[in-house]
Amino acid sequence: MSKVAFIGLGNMGGPMAANLAKAGHAVCAFDLAAPALEEARRAGCEVARSAVDASEGAEVVISMLPAGQHVRSLYVEQEEALFDVLDEGTLVIDCSTIDAQTARFVAREGQKRGIGFIDAPVSGGVGGAQAGALTFIVGGNAAQFERAQPLLAAMGKNIFHAGDHGAGQIAKACNNMLLAVLMAGTCEAINMGVKNGLDPAVLSEIMKQSSGGNWALNVYNPYPGVMANAPASKGYQGGFQVDLMIKDLGLATDISQQSAAAIPMGSAARALFTLHKAGGHGKRDFSSLMTFYQGADEA
Repeated sequence: MSKVAFIGLGNMGGPMAANLAKAGHAVCAFDLAAPALEEARRAGCEVARSAVDASEGAEVVISMLPAGQHVRSLYVEQEEALFDVLDEGTLVIDCSTIDAQTARFVAREGQKRGIGFIDAPVSGGVGGAQAGALTFIVGGNAAQFERAQPLLAAMGKNIFHAGDHGAGQIAKACNNMLLAVLMAGTCEAINMGVKNGLDPAVLSEIMKQSSGGNWALNVYNPYPGVMANAPASKGYQGGFQVDLMIKDLGLATDISQQSAAAIPMGSAARALFTLHKAGGHGKRDFSSLMTFYQGADEA
């Protein structure tokens, strides 16, 4: 078992750290929010007063942060950046969803100091994090991937080596762009059915078992009351925020521009979610796009 520092205990990071502790790893956790630290303590983690304190003597550091600037700051740019205090030979697993350029930059800076860094963004949502059933999409060299696998296996069920540093982030951007398109289409179809007198649960089941079946229908239905544990049935609270989906669609847009890859459907999804955010829904779960369609009908 490993001595692990876990930095970032939000909706995803908190359950991930808890699952590492449950698997027997010695986890020392840090977050800026006191309630998150208390929850980690109850889950069997030690807690620290700073990221530096949490990382003291760690063999592996895992981070789950909002954006690329936070990753750069934590490891390279801030006073007492972690790369200045971590022992040579430490492995860093960054599970944040960020741009590939930042992931490659931080990996190079780590290599200069003898510290390994891999990008390992996740898919599966809060439910997957709580169940230890996440998908990890890893960018790094083969030796780093092999070393990380036992830790990732304590938090997830599907672990993919996408390629070299940054590849995990590119694959994640492709996945989340597709997810946004699928969610928008699912909301659109269910809303049209309901407007024409169909029961949303019956319609959803028909489409699940037909050629329109997709992840949103299977485990994350956007219509309230169809799935008891989905955010739609909890006032669209928890889950994956609209703001974060827009961030990820921005990353996809950047990749498309850099590679001249056409993404007309991804661009349309970004516009829809941005309009939804403009209505004051940025902090709601991204499946709340359903209410955008319902509001458009009422306008």
